[in-house]
Amino acid sequence: MEIRRVGVIGAGTMGGGIATATAQHGFEVVITDISADMVDKAIEGAQSFYARAVEKGRMNADAAEAAGGRLAKSSGLDDLADCDLVIEAVFEDFDLKSEVFSKLSAVLRDDSLVATNTSCLKVSDLAHHISGPERFLGLHYFSPAQINPLVEVVRGDKTDEAAMAAATAFCEATGKHPLVCKDTYGFAINRFFCPYTNAAARAMDEGLATPAQIDEVAKDRFGVAAGPFFVMNIIKPRINLNAIRNLSALGLFYTPAKSMIEVGDAGDSWIVTKPDPLAADTAAKVADILLGGTFLPVLEELDEEVATPEAIDMGAELALKFGKPPCKLMDELGRDEVARLIEPLCMRYQVATPQSLARVGSLRNG
Repeated sequence: MEIRRVGVIGAGTMGGGIATATAQHGFEVVITDISADMVDKAIEGAQSFYARAVEKGRMNADAAEAAGGRLAKSSGLDDLADCDLVIEAVFEDFDLKSEVFSKLSAVLRDDSLVATNTSCLKVSDLAHHISGPERFLGLHYFSPAQINPLVEVVRGDKTDEAAMAAATAFCEATGKHPLVCKDTYGFAINRFFCPYTNAAARAMDEGLATPAQIDEVAKDRFGVAAGPFFVMNIIKPRINLNAIRNLSALGLFYTPAKSMIEVGDAGDSWIVTKPDPLAADTAAKVADILLGGTFLPVLEELDEEVATPEAIDMGAELALKFGKPPCKLMDELGRDEVARLIEPLCMRYQVATPQSLARVGSLRNG
């Protein structure tokens, strides 16, 4: 299956970023959205991105002009009829996505590849709404999609090998690192990133520290340049809350924190100001909450064989910029310390101790 022409449905932040990256690497791209203004803004954003790349010496002027010329605007799905690959990037709502795929089925060629950019919904559930589910899969990009190098390639229950191979090759051709993973809520990366942010909110709800103070602890323990509250403000707390809610089918542990609901539902942002130093014992308590809240879902997804430890850590490093990725960090801390961190959560949220805990110490080389 050769991919030359790509359709992108949804001209928001993610759709625009996907289109920008795809056109930059030589593919013809058609962007469609119910809002013509959004399509115009997406193309303007791409042109600005290419112009900045020229200024910084990352592209030459001819390449930038050619990339911009490969972007075409559309106001309807009919214009995607001759696309070899269509990537859906509309708002993270199951009913909305399902409606898009039902309409798309009547438009596309039978041999066109179809992908959803969902971050947390199950690909196999969405596949019921597309004709030819064997050509349907997940291509989950991370923000900003025009820069972030990781894409999760998610195999649905009926996705065939040809579709997986074509999608993986497409990712590589557009300068992305494909992370092949199993179809489950949150896939490989959001499965622990969402709980990591939720753990940060729980630490605040317990009155241990402010968002800025918790961000400082996260920087130290995970080697990140920006803490969870700062990152949530970039991706928007409302969107992050919606992603966490989509994980709720996995159990009580994944229930959104009280403040997460309040800030997300209100459409507000977290207040992150210059932090006062935390007492060492308080910082240690916050670190335990962040580490335990991250390690437990990672161990669960290892039990479910969602992805390998190496793939999970690659995703943490590339997509989230974790200087200390979770599997490597667990190996360094050791089984007893990881058990100490997750056991209170297992008891509180009625979670069985993950079998993968026994592998800690050799996750990356076992």
